[in-house]
Amino acid sequence: MRQDNRLSRVLHALLHLDGMDAPATSAQIAQMLQTNAAVVRRTMSGLRDAGIVTSVKGHGGGWSLAKPLDQITLLVIYQALGSPQLFAIGNDDDDPSCLLAKSAYAATNEALTAARRQFEHSLNGITVAQLADGWRSQAESHKNT
Repeated sequence: MRQDNRLSRVLHALLHLDGMDAPATSAQIAQMLQTNAAVVRRTMSGLRDAGIVTSVKGHGGGWSLAKPLDQITLLVIYQALGSPQLFAIGNDDDDPSCLLAKSAYAATNEALTAARRQFEHSLNGITVAQLADGWRSQAESHKNT
């Protein structure tokens, strides 16, 4: 299964947007993330729909934060990305006829559901501002060494 790296990439982009004086174009963000502008537009449009970023078309336009970083949790971003699947583990049949398979699938689904709940709970406790603070602390300590 291919890894979905959109969450970390979006967080990277939002941290850059926070430090910018003007909106960032899709091309600028694509360069930051080493991807292409079409991927950026598609991803950022979901964030715009969730009220995380805004966009302005035309000359001088681009993407900007719609609200302060301390009002954006990682869970809101994860949900704006469509709550990507966490694991490659799954069942091979949605409705097995074998009772043994039903039992095994129920146990697997229960564990996966609990893992997702815990992951989402963890994301809900972290704001993008906390990531920015952590980055600034690391940058400051590197400057002093």
